[in-house]
Amino acid sequence: MRNKLFLVFLAILTTQCLVAAVRLPSLISDRMVLQRDIELKIWGWADKGEKVTVRFQEKHYYTEAGADGKWQVILPAQKAGGPYLMEINALIIRDILIGDVWLCSGQSNMETPIARLVEKFPEISVSNNHMIRHFKVPTQNTVESVQDNTADGGKWYSAIASDVMNWTALAYFYAQEAYQHNGVPVGMLVSSLGGSAIESWISQEHLIEFPSLLVDQEALKERTSAEADKGAGLWSRANWDDTAWDTMQMPGLWRDNGLLASGVVYYRKDFTVPTTMDGRHAKLYMGMLIDSDSIFINGHFVGTTGYMYPPRKYDIPAGVLKAGQNNITVKLTANRGNGGFVRDKSYKIVGDDAEIDLHGTWKYRVAKNLSNIKRVEEKLVNLKSAGSGLYNGMIYPIRDYNVRGAIWYQGESNAGQPHTYETYLKSLITSWRALYQWAEMPFLLVQLPNYMEKSAVPQESGWAKIREAQFKTALEVPHTAMAVTYDVGEWNDIHPLNKKDVAQRLFLGARKLVYDEKLLSSGPLYKDMKIAGDKIVLSFTEVGAALVGKGGALRHFAIAGADKKFFWAEAVIKGNKVIVGSRDVSKPVAVRYAWSDNPEDANLMNKEGLLASPFRTDNW
Repeated sequence: MRNKLFLVFLAILTTQCLVAAVRLPSLISDRMVLQRDIELKIWGWADKGEKVTVRFQEKHYYTEAGADGKWQVILPAQKAGGPYLMEINALIIRDILIGDVWLCSGQSNMETPIARLVEKFPEISVSNNHMIRHFKVPTQNTVESVQDNTADGGKWYSAIASDVMNWTALAYFYAQEAYQHNGVPVGMLVSSLGGSAIESWISQEHLIEFPSLLVDQEALKERTSAEADKGAGLWSRANWDDTAWDTMQMPGLWRDNGLLASGVVYYRKDFTVPTTMDGRHAKLYMGMLIDSDSIFINGHFVGTTGYMYPPRKYDIPAGVLKAGQNNITVKLTANRGNGGFVRDKSYKIVGDDAEIDLHGTWKYRVAKNLSNIKRVEEKLVNLKSAGSGLYNGMIYPIRDYNVRGAIWYQGESNAGQPHTYETYLKSLITSWRALYQWAEMPFLLVQLPNYMEKSAVPQESGWAKIREAQFKTALEVPHTAMAVTYDVGEWNDIHPLNKKDVAQRLFLGARKLVYDEKLLSSGPLYKDMKIAGDKIVLSFTEVGAALVGKGGALRHFAIAGADKKFFWAEAVIKGNKVIVGSRDVSKPVAVRYAWSDNPEDANLMNKEGLLASPFRTDNW
């Protein structure tokens, strides 16, 4: 009875294995948040032509996998709510919410673990919000090409106390802020990597003006071709046509026979089997081969050895040999070159009543020549420094997951070469909008906070130039907003803990940019200047109710004459303008505000409490 039950179970299991399983990206899983009020893409993979049914909200949607194995359905726009359940063939996805999804990217300050913040913000440890969710895209850096799926390991987490330590800090505070204001579920899709430079997040198509960041696609194709074992699964067949192959006397080494290669070479030899060995078990002796081998008799695999020293002695199973013509194929790999059959060793097939000598003429063909790869790799010397690796591996694979907008927090890694950052940032925005096919995709930018020791005198600053690039981008690129943060950093920590204030300022920009609220979301923005005697008069937009100095007199203004030497200046507010001057500069031509690595004491703001962005009136 037990045997019968086992056979029935085995038959059921076998039948299930014959039915191809639908495969889903990690993003489409339990606790996911789907974007409200927009058509939704649900996708995955299956065998070619497999029929797929998606059931959601008492409706069903049919599709089937294409020639590439990918399938997709489009769900109609959904209102905020949940939790819901989705069925995809036999798969069930539970606890789905509909709300707003934000794509968060950048470097370490975007992916700062929330665990670092629990002492500063003890409410994190008792978090109890199941209506906000977090998904961290696993790291995948693939410079060579775009990837169709993320790396394994991603998972959705809610913000209840048992899950919240899986969150990143800024995403948590932003999600809390958004949920408290809008009352709809929030999903934070975090695709970031500490230490990453902005150019790694931009597509190759949008780095055209930076040739050093481009990968030679033709060279990649050449390398792929050179790396391929052209004989794999083919040249070991018993009936493979090898009439055009070259010949070599074996045993012998490659170089002795004029073969200057390294990599993989296939050898083939036909031999005659007497009737006494027909179908019989036999032994194969292949002396010593350099370096590793896989050997086939009449297309049947009979043995392999992974390095050069052991003597090769393989069994030829009964039924493999046949009377008359037979074939032996040796796949020989010698990655350092000069492979071959070592002389003065036995190369033969031994049966009970006969022995077949395998010395003599063998046909051969090179399947993979590593010297060709080396020549191609000279064209690919920039692979480690090329752009687009994180775009290819961590942005492109999530292109079908609908979002409400993007949050970008990055720049520290580019502060050493800030002159290209504005172009990079604008290219990144253009690149992602093209990928999502959404020209008005909202972008919320975090301006770099204050960092490093304060300077006693006005200074040049890579960090200031990155802030300027972020400021200009927010001014010039439509559908963007920027959070000014030079008062929430820490001079001795590049990863400041106050992500809560950053999140609040970001969401203030979202309220105006994304949710169309009529409010002031920005501090004063520099507009223009006029020289008035020994003073410079500055004008601003986003003044709000009035310009004020946080905590008293204005600080961190610097002024210079034609000699380009800056001195700290006195600055006073007159109505909606700021008048700047210094006794050290009688003929001023330029002003800078908050222009340093750490402008923490800079304090120009509007009455609504929003700080002015750092700026300069020169382009020196």
